[in-house]
Amino acid sequence: MDLSIIIVNYNVKYFLEQCLHSVHRASGDLQTEVFVVDNNSVDGSCTMVQEKFPDVKLIRNDQNLGFSAANNQAMKKSTGRYVLLLNPDTVIEEDTLVKCVGYMDEHTDSGGLGVKMIDGKGDFLPESKRSLPTPRVAFFKIFGLSRLFPRSRIFGRYHLGYLDKDQIHPVEILSGAFMMLRKSALEKVGLLDEDFFMYGEDIDMSYRLLNAGYKNIYYPKTTIIHYKGESTKKGSLNYVLTFYKAMIKFARKHFSKKMAKSYAAIINLAVYFRALLALFRRFLRNFSLPATRPSSKDTVSCQRCEPTGWKANTGSAGSHSLKSPVRLTETWLSCHSSSPPSTLSSAPPSKSSSPAFASSP
Repeated sequence: MDLSIIIVNYNVKYFLEQCLHSVHRASGDLQTEVFVVDNNSVDGSCTMVQEKFPDVKLIRNDQNLGFSAANNQAMKKSTGRYVLLLNPDTVIEEDTLVKCVGYMDEHTDSGGLGVKMIDGKGDFLPESKRSLPTPRVAFFKIFGLSRLFPRSRIFGRYHLGYLDKDQIHPVEILSGAFMMLRKSALEKVGLLDEDFFMYGEDIDMSYRLLNAGYKNIYYPKTTIIHYKGESTKKGSLNYVLTFYKAMIKFARKHFSKKMAKSYAAIINLAVYFRALLALFRRFLRNFSLPATRPSSKDTVSCQRCEPTGWKANTGSAGSHSLKSPVRLTETWLSCHSSSPPSTLSSAPPSKSSSPAFASSP
């Protein structure tokens, strides 16, 4: 077996389906096996895999075990010379697998390999190549200096912006969205550290490969689409906190106590900095933006109130706010004595049934 492909899924059925189609097209003459490890999805992902991809080896978990533990489940059963950890919200090119396996075959000192990634708009994703997030590198990244000076060998080291994104380079850190690993290297360094529930496990694995004497390769001769964060909301505060906690865990595992303390201090400072920045932005937004009337998407017309011209604090006659169920109920009850209707209809009321609400045009 040449390659074992492992995809951990959590409630992204439609992305998973197109990912599996791309994997099937890219297999070519390679001997491959595909694992999908589902972390207790509720969107019908498992049924879709069983019906449309019967050859896929499906592992169903009755709880969300996290990224590392789920990948390890499949890696323990894999038989390929290489293991590919692949995100479900990715699409690979038809030559991706053949090219990557070919490169790994020719360069036996490479323990891991990552590829050039672009987002859904076609823009290059800088996390395709990264360096070890030491306290200094992390400080420049967290406080925006790496963004201000992306090509600097000092400030732009986190994403290695000074390296040509179209050339092959040895790098320190690979992305877990597409990480091809040599099976013999895994047998030497071990599987993913399950203490990393989500985020940080790719950094940990990459660093362990380097310490074992292997090279990690950034290979841009093939490109994949990574839609980013369909399983997680990467712009949320929860994502930031989870990611930062993973970084502190990594520092405590691999750095000296003194360096780990410095790292934790930088992370904690960054959390407060981001929180204050978010509050400041909210303050500016609340006091600088003019009040606006809700759009038609935020209201429903009321057949009973419209003739009277009654306004439910929405700025338009005979309509109710849909900003929240509570607000809708409150405004409705303020002008109706009967119970609120259970359904909203876009059609005008019929003679046999005259609902109180109909979608506004």
